[in-house]
Amino acid sequence: MLIPCFACESRFRPDEYFRACHDYNRGRDMVAWTCPRCGNRDELRVLPGELGFGYPGQGRFDVSDRIRVPGLRRQRQDLRLDISLDEKVWRVPTRTRQLAGAR
Repeated sequence: MLIPCFACESRFRPDEYFRACHDYNRGRDMVAWTCPRCGNRDELRVLPGELGFGYPGQGRFDVSDRIRVPGLRRQRQDLRLDISLDEKVWRVPTRTRQLAGAR
């Protein structure tokens, strides 16, 4: 199974693809991904058995394209999203913003 970058059309094995995921937005249930080859940034939603690509909309994430990834699972945690496929697990942390003036 190879997962594509829509910008440069490179294809990645799941381990390389999911290691490039960062910044889980729990409110929108959205993960940011940056292509290791071209640097393009995409937002996606990890769904059971598939990845959903789209755009953040009015307070939510609208999925417009889907790629099937058989066996893909997800587990929402308080400050991260755990993505699993077969025996492998990738943890995508929630980016916490520092308060202005806080040290």
